[in-house]
Amino acid sequence: MPEHPPTLVPTLGIDTRDWVYGDPAGTPIVLVHGFRGDHHGLQGIAQALAAVEPTLAIHVPDLPGFGQTPAIPGRAHELALFGEWLVAFTEAVAPDGGMILGHSFGSLVVSSALSQGARSARTILINPISAPALEGPQAFLTQLAILYYRAADALPERAAKSLLGNKLIVRGMSEVMAKTRDRELRAWIHDQHHQYFSEFADSRSLLDAFKASVSHTVAEHAAAYDMPTLLITGERDDITPLAKQLDLQRLLDDAELLILPGTGHLVHYEAVADTVARISQFVRPNTHAADTAASERSA
Repeated sequence: MPEHPPTLVPTLGIDTRDWVYGDPAGTPIVLVHGFRGDHHGLQGIAQALAAVEPTLAIHVPDLPGFGQTPAIPGRAHELALFGEWLVAFTEAVAPDGGMILGHSFGSLVVSSALSQGARSARTILINPISAPALEGPQAFLTQLAILYYRAADALPERAAKSLLGNKLIVRGMSEVMAKTRDRELRAWIHDQHHQYFSEFADSRSLLDAFKASVSHTVAEHAAAYDMPTLLITGERDDITPLAKQLDLQRLLDDAELLILPGTGHLVHYEAVADTVARISQFVRPNTHAADTAASERSA
């Protein structure tokens, strides 16, 4: 599908680029992408969800410093700032409340935002970061990633951006994370990472975000999850072991867990149909309640 232009949403002194799928006047749900990605990563889920739940207004913004959204000037891009940004963004696009979904690093952003007062009637976390980065199945690769980003941190901006966007390193990451045996899908995933994995504003904000991504877990903000929550994870996730996802489910007051066999950390690429089918079931009570309220207001 051809991509339509984004809406500009003023947030914390910048214009956040926001792509809207479905009915712009419908029940809002905000999709928050992961580290090094942009809205393209969740575009497939947004389009498929809009097809089965046409009364939703599905917002897919680029995070500050990623894709087409600029970094927030004068601020360190720590997790608390990303959470503050999401609070402001959801207040702008869903002033009467809505729902929030976060993938990977996006799950941390969502958790920080909820702890800062963001409202979400139902929350969905895909491949949530439920354990410290160095405890995952690929802990050695995480150590290498830390060294890689530290090396970039010591370089001038131009050299740092060149290293951080190195095509061979990006491809290596993609090869490790992709679990599908479908050659066509696997090639498409690599192309997505090639096109969008290096679309970041500057090395400083990227390095800040990386430190945030490996220094926090969703569990730190467990108390903020006072709403029904759906956790979706791949059985072969390289970032967070399945046992830790089960621990997170038990930690949250009202959480369901969907485990997708044969899939890893790229659920949003490798298991779109199964993911959207479950999300559709999960959000319907909230969309139906919103439809009823709208009917009562118009009566």
